[in-house]
Amino acid sequence: MGTGLLGRKVGMTRVFDEDGNSRGVTVVQVGPCTVVDVRTEERNGYRAVVVGFDAVNADRLTKPMRGVFQVQGVDAFRHLAEFAWDGDELPEVGTQLNAETFTAGDKVDVRGRTKGKGFAGVHKRHGFRGGRASHGSNFHRAPGSIGNASDPGRVDKGKKMPGQYGNVNKMVRNLSVVDVLTEDNLILVDGSVPGARNSVVRVTKAG
Repeated sequence: MGTGLLGRKVGMTRVFDEDGNSRGVTVVQVGPCTVVDVRTEERNGYRAVVVGFDAVNADRLTKPMRGVFQVQGVDAFRHLAEFAWDGDELPEVGTQLNAETFTAGDKVDVRGRTKGKGFAGVHKRHGFRGGRASHGSNFHRAPGSIGNASDPGRVDKGKKMPGQYGNVNKMVRNLSVVDVLTEDNLILVDGSVPGARNSVVRVTKAG
């Protein structure tokens, strides 16, 4: 079986377990993904599948990307990703993979692109405490001293300062799959995952 799929974050809701406890879950539509290419031990030295997600008109792709799908003889997709394959036999090109890849109780890692927050100060971006809020203080939300003396006379690389916040790739590990709805290709993942609603995420089995 495959170790992961591409999917789309639908949103968050809650479900109740057998003890009546409320659990916040993220709904992810995983697939259907189509196998675009396979990696074999003889040719590549390892076993994996390349899957496509979100079908798109080939005219909207660049010529090199169009060539990939034309050579394989499959439909064009907006997103491609490679996942390891644990099964005995590799699937044929064109095979569809869906939510049956996962089962309730599985541990998964979910990778996505976080929401962009724009330009942010050190309070919001790094959690600085700041200065006193009392009257007469001229130090409230500023970062404070950032530089060195005349030697070396520059700001160290990696200094925590204001700047772009969010809009980076993040992975949340070891989330539990609460339920799998195979009819709609949906999985319910315990907790939150990176990304905004309708953003594309990569779901892989943990470990």
